[in-house]
Order: sequence, then C-alpha cells, then structure tokens
Amino acid sequence: MSLSEVLKVAARGDGVTADGRHVPLAAPGDRIGADGSIVPGPHHREPPCRHFPTCGGCQLQHLDDAAWSGFIVDRIAGALAQHKLETEIRVPQLSPPRTRRRATLHAERRGRQVHLGFTAQGSHNLIDLQECHVLAPELFALLAPLRGLLAALLPGSRRINVHLARADQGVDVLLDGLEAEGLAAAEAITAFAHRHQLARFAMDEGLGPTARWEPDPVTITLGGVAVPFPPANFLQATAEGEAALVSAVREIAGDAGTVADLFAGLGTFTFAFPMAKVYAAEAARDSILSLKAAAGQARRLVFADHRDLFRRPATGTDLDKFDAVVLDPPRAGAREQVGELARARAPHIAYVSCNPSTFARDAEILCEGGYTLDWIQPVGQFRWSTHVELAARFSR
Repeated sequence: MSLSEVLKVAARGDGVTADGRHVPLAAPGDRIGADGSIVPGPHHREPPCRHFPTCGGCQLQHLDDAAWSGFIVDRIAGALAQHKLETEIRVPQLSPPRTRRRATLHAERRGRQVHLGFTAQGSHNLIDLQECHVLAPELFALLAPLRGLLAALLPGSRRINVHLARADQGVDVLLDGLEAEGLAAAEAITAFAHRHQLARFAMDEGLGPTARWEPDPVTITLGGVAVPFPPANFLQATAEGEAALVSAVREIAGDAGTVADLFAGLGTFTFAFPMAKVYAAEAARDSILSLKAAAGQARRLVFADHRDLFRRPATGTDLDKFDAVVLDPPRAGAREQVGELARARAPHIAYVSCNPSTFARDAEILCEGGYTLDWIQPVGQFRWSTHVELAARFSR
C-alpha cells in the first residue's frame, strides 16, 4: 500500500500531504494510507486530554512543540507571501501547558446537572470539562464548585458565559447572562466567594457587570504597576506570553524617550517603559480610565487619551513626535491607523498582532510608506491552538 507523507499543517489544523489531501489529526511526517489511516511520524504525539479532539479549546494536541512551532511560522510566512513580503521569522516562544490565566467558558443545565466548559469544534455543543491541560490549575479547580453553585442559580433554559481570570488578589469570576436576585442567592454567592477566596465575583444581567463580592479593589500588575482590572477586561492569555511580547516590544523601541502606545488597553506596553514619556490611546472607556488612574498613582509620565483610533486615528504629523510607536490592534487590524502611521517619520514601530492575515495587510501599507519589516517574533500563548500572535519590528 502506497503512503503519502504529511508535509505541513493547514490553517485549521488538518495535515496536508504532497498530493494536496487534507487529513484531520495528522502531523508533519505522518504517512497516510489510501484509506485515510495514519501511520504516526516523529512529530505525532499522543494527545494528553480525554476531551481532544471534540473540545474546541484545542486543535493541535496531536503535534509536538517542534511541529506546533512550524505551524505558527508557516501561518505567518504564508500571510506575508500573500502580500509579497518576507522577513526573518524568529523561533516562536511557546507558553507551557496549564498556564492560561483567562478564559471564557459556557454553562447550561441538563436535568439536575450543570455542564461547564468550552463548546465543541465547529458547533454549539457544550463539552463538560472533566480535565483541562491549558487552564491554569487555580482556574480549573473552580469548575467543580461552580457547577454546584450554578445548580442552585441557573434556570433550565439558559446558557450563560463564565469569565475567569487570575488577578493579583486571586481568581476573578464574572457570570454573564444570569439574574440571581433574593436573599438566598446573595448568601450563596457570598459564601462561595469567601470559601474559595475569590478576588471578585461579579454578575452581568444585561446592564454591565456588578460586583457581588470584592473585598479589595482588583488589580493586575503590568510593568510593576498595579492597574485596576475591570471585569472581563482584556488580558494577555498567559504571563509567559505577555513577557515574550513585552520583551520584543522593548527590544524594538530600544532607548526611546517618547513612545506612542496605540490600542493601549490597560497598559501592557504603556507601563513597559518606566523612563519614557508615553502617549496611550484606547477606545474602551473602562480600560483607559484604569490605565490613567494607575499611571497617576505610580507617577508615570503617561498621557492617557480616550480615543477611537478607527474613527479618529492619530495623524502622521502627531506621530512624527515619537521615537517609537507601539500598536496592538484587535483581530481586524488597524488599516485606518496604519495609513496615517505610514506617513509618519517615527524611526521604530512595534506592531503586536493576533491575526497574521490582517497584520500582513497592514505591513504592506507600512512598507509601501517607506518602512522596512525587519523581523517577527511569533508567540504561542494559546496552547495547542491555531491562534497565532506576533510582535514585528518596522524601521525607517
């Protein structure tokens, strides 16, 4: 029987053979029979989790780290090639298993039981997690007791979102889409939060999160600065991933005395430059108010601007004033802002992206404006996921 070798892994996680066949759960170096059977190769590993491949939390547990790194590099190189770009792509920095410090799970009642977990691949079916090799242990440890609490609170026809994050004070919990009124519910929530030493327990009944338990103001430390942490706010998925991105951005900016941080969020990169004057722009009101308060408390030289950079991008003339520009847009990229940035004279740009496709589109605009794409540092902080992040250096 002739066997076809798997050469690479496609964007959605299927192995691809030399003759173009897409084979689910195949790794580079595997050999595929005519009947679709897989003969494991050197990069194929036994998935550690009982829920794989059904659970949508992971797509690539059958790859070893070398193959996962290769997948990440291929994704970035392929996106660049679509825009006739190429550059040095460094070895990806991968977060270890069980380090994910934030996640959004889903919960629903099935009879007397409450199921809590991720949805299945390509469907809305809920996988009730009995183990997880990506969540930080302190987050996973809450799943069983949360089922017990939700058994008393969750109505029969409702699916809700459960946001978990590890803050400075402990685990932050937000239930999104659930109403829990009355003395019995209040006492159950308070007892639960106290028993598990939560940093905060909040609920969003449709009008925004309201804290039901928060003994101390919840913060997340960024660059040595304690920043107020609004419920379910954006946070890099792992501490290791955050450190890798911050290190790359610092390397790009060098000894810049003035830095513009666009799409600043809570200040992951704003607070990475303790000696610089930083302009921080962010559209989310809660985030920019937290950043501003933290900068004032820490006496950092930060000007915080509540600004929608899609509707009102910082102009090229404004950005001429900075030694380095950092931008970390959402998955849609930053076409409007990049158009202005391409006209600026800032010597260094650090572009942090979670979408290689929109990054490559924006990189082409910057290169057409006279910038050079020097290198890319990939970061894999969504363990065994097809999700790819990167930090890229542009210069002129």
